[in-house]
Amino acid sequence: MYVKKDLTCLLCLPILYLRNITIQINQIGIKMNQYRRKLLNAVLFFSKKKMKHLNTTKLSKLLYFLDFTHVKKTGYPSIGLQYNAFEQGPVPKSFWLEIKDGIVPEDFKKSLTIIVNRDNLSNEKRELTFKAKSDPDMKVFTPREQKILKDLAFFYLEATAAQMSEVSHLKNQPWDITYRTKGKNAPIDYELAIDSDVTINKEEIKQLIKDHFEIVKNFELSPIG
Repeated sequence: MYVKKDLTCLLCLPILYLRNITIQINQIGIKMNQYRRKLLNAVLFFSKKKMKHLNTTKLSKLLYFLDFTHVKKTGYPSIGLQYNAFEQGPVPKSFWLEIKDGIVPEDFKKSLTIIVNRDNLSNEKRELTFKAKSDPDMKVFTPREQKILKDLAFFYLEATAAQMSEVSHLKNQPWDITYRTKGKNAPIDYELAIDSDVTINKEEIKQLIKDHFEIVKNFELSPIG
């Protein structure tokens, strides 16, 4: 289904990015848009990899690393979640609010189970763990995204949530800069992914990030249900 909207705003984007975005725009009218599908399948991928300690905290960091690594390599995020500088590290706040009570989003129910872990003494909710009920659809990801996902699964296979938080808290990294300069729970700007390791022109990346989120807003492509 094609959406009859002005697409002139897309003409300034690189061809490969334009091709990717166009596919996602065609998903409007379908129950789950492309970015939402990427979010679901990233969660399924990490669950299927049998990553140890895959609770809410660890999953949040893995999604954060996926998005920010993709920005460094391409100029735009993979899923495009908004991450906030929580005390324990970067957290995709809107997605966290969807699942924090252990309720599986309606459009995820056929594929995902969320288990609420409780304290043996107080019965208070402690953390959530995630179990895949189906295999991830890796076709929703580009080859570059698939490589980033596989690298993250390999590097952090046995890492605990605490260890993941330590990595995300490194000095002068996006979470640290945001937490120090804007305060607790402030949104983390994707432009902070731009550092000395980035090979793409920094001004081009800034424009790509801006264009990306304008398109997501204009064509209702949010990964959040």
